[in-house]
Amino acid sequence: MLEEGDLVLCTVDRIAGTVVFVKIEGEEKEGSIILSEIAPGRIRNLREYVIPKKKIVCKILKNNGDTISLSLRRVSQKERKEVMDEYNQEKSYISILKTVLKDKSEETIQRITKEKRLSAFFEEIKHDPSQIEKMVGKENSEKILNIILEQKKKKIIIKKTIYLKTLDAEGLYHIKKVLEAPKEIEIKYLSAGKYSLMLETEDGKKGEQKVKILLEEIEKKAKDSGMILEIKEK
Repeated sequence: MLEEGDLVLCTVDRIAGTVVFVKIEGEEKEGSIILSEIAPGRIRNLREYVIPKKKIVCKILKNNGDTISLSLRRVSQKERKEVMDEYNQEKSYISILKTVLKDKSEETIQRITKEKRLSAFFEEIKHDPSQIEKMVGKENSEKILNIILEQKKKKIIIKKTIYLKTLDAEGLYHIKKVLEAPKEIEIKYLSAGKYSLMLETEDGKKGEQKVKILLEEIEKKAKDSGMILEIKEK
């Protein structure tokens, strides 16, 4: 049962005047977003934020009647990333099941999702493989777990975009000092005032922490040097 404050993944269905109607993942009810809940401030062009078939993360404001009232602007960047990461992970799990089980995959997916989310189920079977073994047999369960293990070893790439501006006559020198980074974190010049930051790692949490610490250092240096700084997710 969806409740106020829950985060949901939606697909934009249509735009009627200043109201956006969406299909909510896993729900039969339709969701709606009024103009003031799309983004803060004045919106000149609604389609800069939402277009049909685009996937967006929304927060539930009210769940009653035939539609669910949603907000796009009240979702933080961190919340959006968490929901999208889980969605992409579940897509990956579905792909694994289809690869190994082929025609029997749909039946297995339905059995799992009847009780819990795929992501929760797969986290459980990493520690207790007997659950999946009972469903698909020992041989198939071993194949599924081996694929998950290989995926876990794959490198995770963390990217950020940095906008850095200064009016100082020796601006280039100061920018280089501000953007100093450890060897494992690569910073590249993209265009005037725009730089990319990238870290390749096997441990997502540790990688995010390294990037966070570096960005805090960059922010402090930029502030001390009187520069204008903006950091965005890649």
